[in-house]
Amino acid sequence: MIRLAPSLLSADFGRIEHEIAAVEEAGADYLHVDVMDGNFVPSITWGPKIVEDLCKLTALPLDCHLMIAAPERSAGAFCDAGAALVTFHLEATAHAQGLLTELRARGTKAGVALCPQTPVSMLEDVIDDCDLVLVMSVNPGRSGQRFIPHAMEKLRQARALIDRRHPHCELEVDGGVGEANIHAVVQAGADVVVMGSAVFDGGDAGAALRRLRALL
Repeated sequence: MIRLAPSLLSADFGRIEHEIAAVEEAGADYLHVDVMDGNFVPSITWGPKIVEDLCKLTALPLDCHLMIAAPERSAGAFCDAGAALVTFHLEATAHAQGLLTELRARGTKAGVALCPQTPVSMLEDVIDDCDLVLVMSVNPGRSGQRFIPHAMEKLRQARALIDRRHPHCELEVDGGVGEANIHAVVQAGADVVVMGSAVFDGGDAGAALRRLRALL
C-alpha cells in the first residue's frame, strides 16, 4: 500500500491542530517534519521541542527529515522527542553507517536522504542499515518548488537497489509531487510520497489528501 506523508512545512501553524486532524482523518500514514538548521540549507525551522509537542496532537508516526549539518550531534534528540523515523542527509555526515546503527539501536527507524545531484550509487555501503531511502525531487530547503524530472530515474535506480539488497526498506520521494505526477512517482518505485503544497495550499487539507489518494 502506498503511504502518504503530508509535510507540515506547508501547513498553517496558527491552526496546526486543525490541520493535523484534517489529514489524519483523511487517511495520512505519516506526518513529515522538515528540520532545517540554516547551515546545511538556508532556512531554519524546528527543533526537538516542536516534535515533542506535535506528538501530543496525533497518533500518526512523525517522519523527521533532518536537513542539518553533522546530524550525528543531534539526531538522538529527535528520537527522544518521539520521532518514529529519523532521516538525515548522506551528504551531511561522514558517519552515516554509524548513525543509522545508533538510531536503530534506540528503537527509531532510520533513513538516509539524497540531494538531487547525489547518485544512487552512494547508497551501496549503507542500504543494508536503512529503514528508508528518501529521494529528493527538489533542492532541499523550501516548499513549493517544481519537481526535477531526473528524479524519476533516480527513483527507478533506488527501487532496483532496494529490491535487490534490502526489500523491507521503504522508498520515499519528497518535492514537487501533486495530482499531476503522483501516479508517475509511484510507478517509478516510490512507496512513501511526501506532499506539502499539494495538500495544504488549497485551504482544505483533508479534501486534498482524499483526492490524491483516489488517484492511486
